[in-house]
Amino acid sequence: MHPLITEAMKKAAVAWLGVGNRPAYPVWCLWSDGALYVVSGPGEQPAPGLAGATTAMVHARGDHGGQIVAWEAGVERVPPGSEQWSAVAPQLAAKRLNSAATGELVSRWADTAVVSRLVPSSDRLIDLPDGSLATPPRLRMGPRIGRS
Repeated sequence: MHPLITEAMKKAAVAWLGVGNRPAYPVWCLWSDGALYVVSGPGEQPAPGLAGATTAMVHARGDHGGQIVAWEAGVERVPPGSEQWSAVAPQLAAKRLNSAATGELVSRWADTAVVSRLVPSSDRLIDLPDGSLATPPRLRMGPRIGRS
């Protein structure tokens, strides 16, 4: 695994996921044992297309706020009750903001949510563009009020 992926993701509380042809969207996440974990579903964060995806693009920002790394991931579901679920779901629940009871949350997730595991497909990083990825501001084109 590329060391920049590991370093960037260890510090990441949020990542942007691109699934299929959808625009990338932010998700809170957990980096553990060389994989990114994301929980989604009813009552949790939306992650359009992730539950049925086999691949996704992951984008992470650096300390300065700009994108620092992008990588392709293989996506797999973490089955409730599995050894992996038992290890990861409580860590995810502890990281979730505004969560009162970790055990209750993990139990609810087993019934209603999907925990996805995203693993780098290769050591190759996706080349970042030279220009800004920011959306240009919309210009307001209306009548000027109060001026003659």
